[in-house]
Amino acid sequence: MAPDYPGFGNSSGPSVNEFEYTFDNLAKVVEQFTEVVGLDSYSIYLMAYGAPIGFRLAVNHPERIQGLIVQNGNAYAEGLDNDFWKPLKAYWKDGTAEQADQLRSLLTLEATKWQYTHGVRNVESISPDTWGHVQPLLDRPGNQEIQLALFHSYGSNPPHYPEWQAYLRKHQPPTLIVWGQNDAIFPAAGAHPYKRDLKNLEFHLLDTGHFALEEDGHLIAALIRDFLEQQLPQS
Repeated sequence: MAPDYPGFGNSSGPSVNEFEYTFDNLAKVVEQFTEVVGLDSYSIYLMAYGAPIGFRLAVNHPERIQGLIVQNGNAYAEGLDNDFWKPLKAYWKDGTAEQADQLRSLLTLEATKWQYTHGVRNVESISPDTWGHVQPLLDRPGNQEIQLALFHSYGSNPPHYPEWQAYLRKHQPPTLIVWGQNDAIFPAAGAHPYKRDLKNLEFHLLDTGHFALEEDGHLIAALIRDFLEQQLPQS
C-alpha cells in the first residue's frame, strides 16, 4: 500500500490555511490510514519524506513493525551535513519570507528533473514521465506554499533522531538498506550510521541517485523479496 500524503499525488491538498502541513500531522494521517484499512502489522518502506513519517509510526507502535526497508531515508545528523541543507537549515532557524522565496527554486521543473537525474549512471534510462507527472502536481495553485511549509517543518525531524535511534537499538527491527549512494540530498553518509544501532542489517549502496528505484528498481525489488522471505515469518 502506498498512500499519497495530503498535498501530494491524488490526495486532497487543502490550503495551508485549512491544514497545518507538518510531519507530525502527516504521520497522524498515515497512522489513521493504517488503522482504517486494518494494518495490524507491516513492513515499512522509508524514503526521503517517508522516513520521518515512518519513524513516527514505528515509535508510536513498535509492535506493528515487522521490518524496515530504508532507501535514502535519513535518521542521523551525518545525513544532513552537506551543502543541500544549508539554506534549509537557515530557513528552519529564521523562517523569513525572503528565505522561503529563495527556496522556491527547489520547486521548478529544472530542480525536479535534477532530483531524478543527478547521480544516475545513465540519464537516458530515466523516463521523462517522472518529472512530467510530478511537476504539474507541484504547479497546482497553492502547492508551493504547502511545500514551503514542509520545508520548514523538516526542521522538526532532527530533534527526534535520538528517539528514533533508541527505537532501533531497543526493538532491533530487521532492516534492509538499499541506498542510492550518489544522492546529493540524502548522501550515503546518512546510511552508514544505521550500522551502529542495528544488529540484523542488510546493507547495499547502489551506484545511482536520489530516486534509486528509477534506475535500479528490478534490483531493489529482488533484494526486498529475498529480505522479506528470509526475515519475516511465512504465513
